[in-house]
Formats: sequence, C-alpha cells, structure tokens
Amino acid sequence: MTLHDDRIHSRVGGTTAAHPAADRDALVGLYRRRLSKGRATLGELFGGHVEVASEGAWVTTVTGQRLLNCGGYGVFLMGARNPTVLEYVTDQLGRHPVATRLFLEPQVAHAADAFLSRVPEGLERVHFACAGTEAVEAAIKLARTLGKDRLIATSDGYHGKTLGSLSLTGKDVFQDPFRPLLPGVEHVPFGDAAALEGALAKVPGRGCFIVEPVQGEAGVVLPPDGYLRDAARLCRSHGALFVLDEIQTGLGRLGTWWGADHDGVHPDILLSGKGLGGGVLPVSALAASAEVFASFDRDPYLHTSTFSGSPLAMAAVRGALAAIEEGDLVRRSAELGARLLGEIRRIAREHLGHLVREVRGRGLLLGVEFTEPGLAGELLIELIEQGVIANHSLNSHMVLRFTPPAVLSASDVDFLCVAFDRACRAQAARYVPADESDTAHA
Repeated sequence: MTLHDDRIHSRVGGTTAAHPAADRDALVGLYRRRLSKGRATLGELFGGHVEVASEGAWVTTVTGQRLLNCGGYGVFLMGARNPTVLEYVTDQLGRHPVATRLFLEPQVAHAADAFLSRVPEGLERVHFACAGTEAVEAAIKLARTLGKDRLIATSDGYHGKTLGSLSLTGKDVFQDPFRPLLPGVEHVPFGDAAALEGALAKVPGRGCFIVEPVQGEAGVVLPPDGYLRDAARLCRSHGALFVLDEIQTGLGRLGTWWGADHDGVHPDILLSGKGLGGGVLPVSALAASAEVFASFDRDPYLHTSTFSGSPLAMAAVRGALAAIEEGDLVRRSAELGARLLGEIRRIAREHLGHLVREVRGRGLLLGVEFTEPGLAGELLIELIEQGVIANHSLNSHMVLRFTPPAVLSASDVDFLCVAFDRACRAQAARYVPADESDTAHA
C-alpha cells in the first residue's frame, strides 16, 4: 500500500487519518525498506505509535492520542513549537532562510552576541554547527591547533558518534565496530579527581579533558561536589584544556543556566546543543576564549560547514534564548525538578522497593536506576501505555530517564505522577513478590 502524506498529516482535533492501522503498516514497511529494520522494530516495541503533531509538553499521534513528552533527550526544555521560537523562525523563513556565506548576515551575528552574553565568563567566540557531535569534533580540532593532542574523557561518558566524538564516548559497544579510533585517547572514572590528575600528569602541556557536568546517557550520574572545580584546577596546573560538554545539561536543564554554574567554573571551551534550537531546528555551538579560538579567528576557512550559522537556525537560537528568559525557565527547571525528584523517588520506592537502586537528578534531568535487568525498559513501555514518553539511557540499560520541559503545568505534573504510579504498580505485579508488595503498602 502506498503511504500518502494526507493520511498521516490529518488535522489535530478534527477527523483522524483514514485507516490508521493500514497507515501504520505502510509506514513500518517504509522504515524497513528505506531506513532501518532495527528502527522499525523499536517503533513497534514502543507501541507502534505514529507521531504527527506536538505543542508544549504534548505529542499527538495519528489516532488523536496525546502523550506527555518527558523524553526527547533534552531537546524540548521550552516545549514543542514554543510561540516565541516559532515567531523568530517563521519571520526568518519568510525572508532569508539560508545565506550565501560570502556576505555578512545579521542573524548569525545577533545570535552569537545573545548566546555569548549567557555563557560563563571568559568565553568570547562561538562556532555554530548543527548536531552536538559536530561541536565536539570542532573542540577536538581546536585543541589540536594548540598542541593539545592527548584527549582525556570519562568512562561511560557520551559525546556523540562521529569518529572523533566516538573516540571520547566511553562505551565499548559503540566503539568496537569502528576501531581503530583516534589515537591518544584515555578514559578515567567520572568524578575521580585523582585519576584525572594521574592522566594529565602523563601528558604535560598536551592534555585536553572533556567532561559532562552530569553524565546524561550514563544514567544521570552526578559527580561529587567540587569535582568540576578540581578538574578545572588540575587542567590549569598541567597545561591542559578544560572542555565542558553541556550539550544536554546546558540552557537551564539542570536548574542553572549551565552545569558550570553549580561549581562556579570557567571552562576554556563550552559545548551546547539539544535545546539551543528551541525544539524547532537542530543547532549546536562551541564557545571558547579568544586565546583558545585564535586559530579559527585567523583563518575562517580552517573549520567550516555549509550550514553553520544559517539564518534560519540562528533565528531559532535567538528565539530559544528569548523563550528561556521570558518564561523564567531556568528557575522553573529548578523548582519543577525538585518537586518531581521527590515524587518520582517516593512512588518508585513505594511500589518497587528493593528493585530501586537510586533515584537521582538535578533540575529536569532525572534518572531512576533499578537493580533488575529489563525493568527500566519494561517501565518505559508501560509509561507509554499510560500516556507518558520517557527516555532510556544509551550507556546504562538499568536507568529510566526523564527530561521533561520546563513549561509543565500543575495538571501536567499531576498527570505524570499518576501515570508513573500506575506504571510502577503494573510492574510491581510482575517483579515484586506478593508478600513484599503487601508489606510495602501496609
């Protein structure tokens, strides 16, 4: 059967698409033939939903079902189709979406100024890209121009899957099919300042340490207090570059503008992405001090990309930054995160008891770690059945992750808590012995 666009893009709130099951079958067929058989299988595993619309914290499927989006891997901090972001993007789309790259263009200049006014002190230059992994690649290249060719990252850290970024991503399952990767890369335990010092001491003046303030894909792993301060100090004392990968943690996700703010550190390079495009367009960025950025400053052709700083993407950046300010989303992230962390912890422990190893988070980056293999995945599927989208963690199959938007209303929060309660109850019936369950609810 041929899949027609008008069958998928029916108007939300009106008549749903004709024969949605047939449409879904046709769509799965296209995925299998034209995209990825594995991705088609995953789509079916997660309920076979076909998403066709979104607004705020909600996603709508072709059948008209609405699901609360607490997933998206950190992209939707300001929700989907944020009105401020759309206003900026729509205006630019109607005038000049892509530039020639020969002339000066105002959107990229204004976006750079707006972005750099909100990063930690000392970062004065920016290079824009599309995906987060591109920003990481730019950081690796920039480090090499300074003679920093010995890269140090953390075990279970995640920095992307292009070849250079993959060399930093600390997970064998992603690296093994593509070896050999970049030479001169070492991984140290996250949060272990002594191990970092040992690695830096072996490469004086040549090191580049890249780290996430909170490890997202590792399962929302928080470092000990003061770790980033220690890391910054050690990098300075050993002549190394200090790079913070804030692609997932920045722009208010952790309840502060940047994870760097929690420890009051000033990196040599800061990487941003995910929500930087306002949940509308893919955008990433590398911000650096003028000294570190010097080689890119001198030669604008040393590191380029056709769509770097495109006017449409830059309008999205300006809209995203404005939306964060207008909505006071950094503060809301901190307040909503504190409430949700407490509620999720209470519900998980009430129903699943010893199967919960830890519930942790900062701001609106939250993780529930289980002791039983398979439970995180089963709970993810059960949550979808209850109308909530969450995330699995690529580097930790034991952790269910929540990255909700900061625009959740009080009723949205209640919906999430009720859905999580029901999902935990359903899994408790499978995983928790009856006598233990009775005791937990006594």
